This record gives sequence, structure tokens and C-alpha cells, in this order.
Amino acid sequence: MSEEHIVKSFDRDLEAIQAMVMKMGGMVETAILDGAKALETRDEELADQVRRADKAIDALEERINEEAARLIALRAPAASDLRVVLSVMKIAGSLERVGDYAKNMAKRAHVLGQMTAVGGSGGALRRMARAVVDMLSDALDAYVHRDVDLAHDVRRRDCEVDQMYNALFREFLTHMMEDPRNITACMHLHFIAKNVERMGDHATTIAEQVIYLVTGALPEEVRPKAESVTAIGVGEG
Repeated sequence: MSEEHIVKSFDRDLEAIQAMVMKMGGMVETAILDGAKALETRDEELADQVRRADKAIDALEERINEEAARLIALRAPAASDLRVVLSVMKIAGSLERVGDYAKNMAKRAHVLGQMTAVGGSGGALRRMARAVVDMLSDALDAYVHRDVDLAHDVRRRDCEVDQMYNALFREFLTHMMEDPRNITACMHLHFIAKNVERMGDHATTIAEQVIYLVTGALPEEVRPKAESVTAIGVGEG
């Protein structure tokens, strides 16, 4: 087998894996938006749909990892190509984690649907989720086009998501202090807000993988973060 044929075979296999990553990204973006919509509109059927879709996201990550491992074993890629394959696996891992957070949002939507709504919180969380989806979409576009500038822009925007989370946290505290009957609902809403904030962290991690892929090094500057408010007991739900 000629060296040219081997290179073409590697490129073809890698393109197939990258196509699966982009498909996975689209599924995760849909899960985030549908989870946030289910929360705001109290649509339990849509929440169930998000929970079921997570299995397909998990299965796709597993397939990506299997295909990437097979590619490494069969093609023995050079250092630069190996970096691409490893980046793909890390991006798929970040997407899978974001999918888990979307599933958790849908699970809590069921619980919150049985409680009195806390004014405006669903819409605020949906706007925050939309900002994260925009970050995730741009991070994946940066990966496809090897666009370092766009990847750096995604990193900077993570600070905006942090600020949205902090504002929601303070709002939830206010609701709890004004009426103790809001405490349980606000605790659930806080878990959701924190998980959405973590989705933004994973989108930023994908952007950093793009920077690593193109430059060979992760960003030296500290990741921009908004000053964090004191947590009231954070879990992944």
C-alpha cells in the first residue's frame, strides 16, 4: 500500500469521525434548547424527549471513541495527526457531558412542573441556555475551520455566562428570603443554572482544544471568569 493511499485513507476515516462529532454537537444543542423550553413551558412530554435523546448522544460518543481508537491502532498517525484524533475524543467527551447536563435540566423540569412557578426564572434560564448554545455552536465552527480567533472569542464569552449565573443566583436568594415557600423550587432552579454555567465551561474547553490543535499549545492566559457568588450547595442533579 502506497504512502499516498495510507494518507488518503487516514483523512477519509478522520473526516467520518469528525462528521460524527458535528452530528453529536447538533444533538446536544437541540437537547439544551429543548430542555430549557420544557422548563419554561412546563412541557413534560418535551422533557421526556430530551431524557430519551441522551441515550443516543451517549451511544454516539462511544462510537466516536471506538473509531478514533481503531484509527490510531491501524494508521499509527504522526504527531500532528495524532493531536487531531485526541482532540476529537476530548471534544466528544465534553459534548457528552453537556448532554448529561441537558438531561438533568429535563429531569428537574418534571419536578418543577408540580410547583408554583418562580416569576421569570424559566425565561432567564432559557436565555442563559441560548447563550451557551451559541458558544457551543461557535466552538464547533472554530474546530471545523481551525479558527483560533473564533475560539478565543468563545473563551471570552464564558465570562458573560458566569455573570448571568451570578445574577440568577442573587435572584433566587431574593425569592427565598421573600417567601420560604419558594425555597425548594429555587434550590432546583439553582442546580439548573449551575449546570448551564458548567455547559459554558465545556464549550470553552472545546474552544481551547481548537487553540491547542492549531497552535500546539493551550492558551497561557487564565480562562476569563466572572467573580463567583457564594454557592448554596451545588450538585449536578
